[in-house]
Amino acid sequence: MTLLAVERIKLFTTRSPWWCMVLALGLTIGITAIIAANWSDSPMPVLGAVFTHTFGLYVIMVMAALAVTTEYRFGTIKSTFQAVPDRISPMVAKAVVVTVLAGLVGLASAFGSWGISMLLADDTSQLALNSGNDWRHVAGVGLVYAAGAVLALGIGALVRQTAGAVSIILVFALVLESVVGFIPNIGDDIQKWMPFTVVTKFIFGDPDPSAIPDGAGPPTVGELSPWGSFAYFAGIALAIYIISLVVVKRRDA
Repeated sequence: MTLLAVERIKLFTTRSPWWCMVLALGLTIGITAIIAANWSDSPMPVLGAVFTHTFGLYVIMVMAALAVTTEYRFGTIKSTFQAVPDRISPMVAKAVVVTVLAGLVGLASAFGSWGISMLLADDTSQLALNSGNDWRHVAGVGLVYAAGAVLALGIGALVRQTAGAVSIILVFALVLESVVGFIPNIGDDIQKWMPFTVVTKFIFGDPDPSAIPDGAGPPTVGELSPWGSFAYFAGIALAIYIISLVVVKRRDA
């Protein structure tokens, strides 16, 4: 049995991934349905259909962190490392399985939200995917979920405790990145390089800022292009994950 198969079985034989996937899809699609049904004053744009993607992103990041911390909690990671002494291979296999799953959930949530918006928005809506930017706004959610999962896996492997890992993820994303903007003089300069703030531009940004309808999404900031913003976020996620591999290799399980 390959390591990928082992990690897939370990992931899907616990309840938490299933609940996290259901919650991620339910939150994003459900809240989008409410938004679409009540959208008024202007035609609903594509960006309006993916406005809620961050709800699912944080849930999937929690799922990814749990994939690591649960093994440390119940001691199953020791059996894994005894079977595969190099330690890196099972961690990479876990990352592949979790990242692919996260990306698929991201795609399902984004296209599900877009589809429900098509059904519920009025006839003036502008939800057709007519350009590369439109496709990036929707399909790009899958890439963000995948990169977010890598980041969460790294944090989970470094912290090894569920409460600590989940707290770091949620407090950093939901609180710290917002609060840092209030630091006098330098707050705005720091905030525009914070990873979750930057990756927002990948989903909601446009090479032509005038093409973004008012109210279609959160304001985007930063010096990078939309794809550069994703590369920045993914690079940070990968760097933290690589650091976690080094730490896992060196310390006791």
